[in-house]
Amino acid sequence: MIEADQVRDDAWIRAEEPSAVGAVRRLAVDLAKTAGFGDERVGQVAVAVTEAVSNLVKHAVQGVALVRPCPVAPQVVELITLDRGPGMPDVARALRDGYSTSGTLGIGLGAITRMASSYDVHSLPGRGTLLAVQFAAKGTIEPPPASGLVRPIGEEVVSGDAFAVSTGEQDITVLVFDGLGHGPAAAHASREAVELFLERPADEPLAILRRLHDGLAHTRGGAAAVARVTPARVSYAGLGNISGWITHADDRQGMVSVPGITGHQRRRLRQYEYELDEHATVVLHSDGLTDRWSPTTMPGLFSRSPAVIAAGLLRDAGSRRDDACVVIVRPRRDRA
Repeated sequence: MIEADQVRDDAWIRAEEPSAVGAVRRLAVDLAKTAGFGDERVGQVAVAVTEAVSNLVKHAVQGVALVRPCPVAPQVVELITLDRGPGMPDVARALRDGYSTSGTLGIGLGAITRMASSYDVHSLPGRGTLLAVQFAAKGTIEPPPASGLVRPIGEEVVSGDAFAVSTGEQDITVLVFDGLGHGPAAAHASREAVELFLERPADEPLAILRRLHDGLAHTRGGAAAVARVTPARVSYAGLGNISGWITHADDRQGMVSVPGITGHQRRRLRQYEYELDEHATVVLHSDGLTDRWSPTTMPGLFSRSPAVIAAGLLRDAGSRRDDACVVIVRPRRDRA
């Protein structure tokens, strides 16, 4: 049973001027109202988002914020922030009520997370802070088991990269697509790929990849990878230079894609099967992220939630000279 499917161009806002606070807050309030949140809950979302983005503006280096419907739960409002410093030496202290990074609303990170339905934070002194906060209309929720982020090249407003997620009872199926080139034509190919994926996301990854290849001949095409993640296994089919990885805290294993351009050139398509142990995390990304990243240079990151891992990889391995997309999946072993 499919719970949710999601694809979008993520609207990142630079948190460099005070005007960014109002811009992110307005987006969050609009999303909360659209999702049916009550007035009190909308107000809590507004306060939490204001505090989080105010801290970026006042204290962060190269801080950016994103507010959107959660990729695997569209009725949940999600805030993601990331920056390149100064970081927090003691995250546990920052999460205590009454502690503030100074001079904003004074409510502190602890109160922000108390208003959240779920949250995760990762921070390293000198490296920066990653924050992912989810707001549901009522109550607490489990951290989402999958997340993806997209960022367009330079100052472009649309990205040629895209992702989609389909969640089932025990499996999560994801698509990452990188349209050839940049701009509207690449974005068109990516959106067509997502539509084809969502027609029948329960198909085997190889069948989905074949459907994409046959259906994208009228577009400029691109690179594609489809992964189905179950509690103990990942089934993977890729065409072109999408990178797929099975990662742990101190190592990673690459998954195999065949050379070609989806919609135009291909060798024999194949589906590969990989076993997953209880500590594995699955990563897919376009070539807008370098392949040279390593879990060992990102202490503690791969113990965090998929949203925070995605933010960390985008920050540390992403290029501003290309569209970028990264998707993270944590196997749903609690439902095994």
